[in-house]
Amino acid sequence: MIGVTGTNGKSSVVWILTRMLEEGGLRVAASSSIEFQIAGAHQENRFKMTMPGRWHVQQFLRDAVRAGCTHAVLEVTSEGIAQHRHRFVDFDAAVFLNLAPEHIERHGGYANYRAAKGKLFAALSGQGFSVVNLADKEAQYFLKFPAERYLGFHLMDHRSTARLPSGATEAVAEGVRSGPHGVQFTLDGVRFSSPLRGTTNVENLLVSAALARAFGVPLETSASLAANLPDIPGRLEAIPNNRGIRIVVDYAHTPSALERVYQSVRNDAKQMICVLGAAGGGRDSWKRPELGAIAGTYCDVAIVADEDPYDETPKVIRDAVLGGIQKGKRTRDIRDIADRKAAIAAAIAAGKPGDAVVITGKGCEPWMMLAAGKKIPWDDRQIVRDVLS
Repeated sequence: MIGVTGTNGKSSVVWILTRMLEEGGLRVAASSSIEFQIAGAHQENRFKMTMPGRWHVQQFLRDAVRAGCTHAVLEVTSEGIAQHRHRFVDFDAAVFLNLAPEHIERHGGYANYRAAKGKLFAALSGQGFSVVNLADKEAQYFLKFPAERYLGFHLMDHRSTARLPSGATEAVAEGVRSGPHGVQFTLDGVRFSSPLRGTTNVENLLVSAALARAFGVPLETSASLAANLPDIPGRLEAIPNNRGIRIVVDYAHTPSALERVYQSVRNDAKQMICVLGAAGGGRDSWKRPELGAIAGTYCDVAIVADEDPYDETPKVIRDAVLGGIQKGKRTRDIRDIADRKAAIAAAIAAGKPGDAVVITGKGCEPWMMLAAGKKIPWDDRQIVRDVLS
């Protein structure tokens, strides 16, 4: 039983790790914001909730046992922990990826948010496997929880911020390369080459391969799988087109995640045209101008659209994002287009060969959440395909 937590990248690691374990011949179940999988049978997560309630989690694991699964990978969120959805699950491994301000209003402060994540590691009770990103500033906090074994990981050019306990294993990605056609790195002499893009996916591949090895899957097996991975749904997912532009859909909805997405695309684009917004419903209103400021730093054209307004006034949300964009120095064309489909259409229409259109905030989410509990079917990827056709 493997639990994966952090601010960004959880779903991607669950998705990659599950496939590496399967490639090694194991029968695996996985639960994430993308999908529920049991022994190769996939079901889209349509809850608009990364970690559903305890009854669903327990039923999912029972179904996995009935299907003969020996391993399960579970995306664990701070909200899920706050509502005790991780209770009564005997974790064998806890994985920490990174921590940045998120859900601050919900938890009442950054320290409380960090403490909620820490409860996953406390649940190991000194018996399990602690896996920590040594390059993250909070690495030492998560290493303080007792475990039977420790695994630290980081990129060679990302300095470690913490000291591993004696006898721990360290996984370091060397010779990292990242470009428009994917990433490359070496782990303990085994070369990984994957069409997944961005240095974030180097970290995701690294921790997945290192942990899969700990559960008996050779690095060579994981490297072979990595070479043929398709885009992760809604995570830097490229939408094919015949216009000569790169269209990317990503779930990024935190400042740190948004900046990573923009960085991974920026250098390979003549100009970057961005569609973004922010969620309503009292969800961290502080980050709206920060998301805008990041767009103002990286995007040549920035189009602000509705995302999931819930019961808030959509214009108020968009204005906060627009205010942040105006503080940036790069964006020469700023647009406020409430209708998200119209915004995506405008972004694609503005693209010329060699440009990139980056659509963030929803990824592969199946719904848009409106006032009074109303929700409408939605998928940014399908909207792009509809516009292109």
